Amino acid sequence: MDIATLVGIVLAIGIILMAILMGSGIGIFIDVNSIFIVVGGTLGVTLAKWRLQDVIGQFIFAIQTALFEKSESPQELIVLAEEIAKTVQKEGLLALESMEIENEFFAKGISLCVDGHEGEFIREVLNNEMSLSIEKGETGVALLMGINDSAPAMGMIGTLVGLVQMLANMSDPSSIGPAMAVALLTTLYGAFIAQVLMVPLASKIELRTKRLKHMMNMIVETTLGIQRGLTPRLLTELLQTYIPADQRGGEEQEAKES
Repeated sequence: MDIATLVGIVLAIGIILMAILMGSGIGIFIDVNSIFIVVGGTLGVTLAKWRLQDVIGQFIFAIQTALFEKSESPQELIVLAEEIAKTVQKEGLLALESMEIENEFFAKGISLCVDGHEGEFIREVLNNEMSLSIEKGETGVALLMGINDSAPAMGMIGTLVGLVQMLANMSDPSSIGPAMAVALLTTLYGAFIAQVLMVPLASKIELRTKRLKHMMNMIVETTLGIQRGLTPRLLTELLQTYIPADQRGGEEQEAKES
């Protein structure tokens, strides 16, 4: 689990609640009409732009990616690639048939090598798989950022509704307070949904997608290097080019020890 994402969101919500409780209490910040306008309106706009199954699927994907996805390090991949290259050098490609590889993308590439496919075919298959994975991440970011745009907009609409109601009933002092509450709270709710929930999740998915693309590119080159019969040393040198120079030595040693 990515503790940073969870802690960050909880911390942001906690600070806001603390400021509310230290001021006047939470009761005056709850307004059903405002919730209906912002939450219902944002949901309606989102469903108008996306299919229901896409919305549900992308939300599940966003939570899994932001909170529960296990991140793999390039150093661990280099260590594994070196071990595989040594095995191939000693026993041949068929020896990899019984090797268990946790990463499904890498396992598929190795399986294609064992089956004797040409390098160009392997590259095409893996690149297609990579494109689908990257597209899924980018779609998740687009959905969350769409909600990030819609929620404040619905908050503004709620503000205008509240102001119209207030101005239309200036002769009735008792109606001014509820109307003003709708006007202000819808703006608050829209900003809260956008900045505390959607933006952090979208940013985390975008970052993970970039890392995933980097790792998949390394796996493609690793697979093709193994298919070509590169020695462990040459394969390691090739993969080291994907890592910044100041991170190559120590972290790889730690990966070997782990």
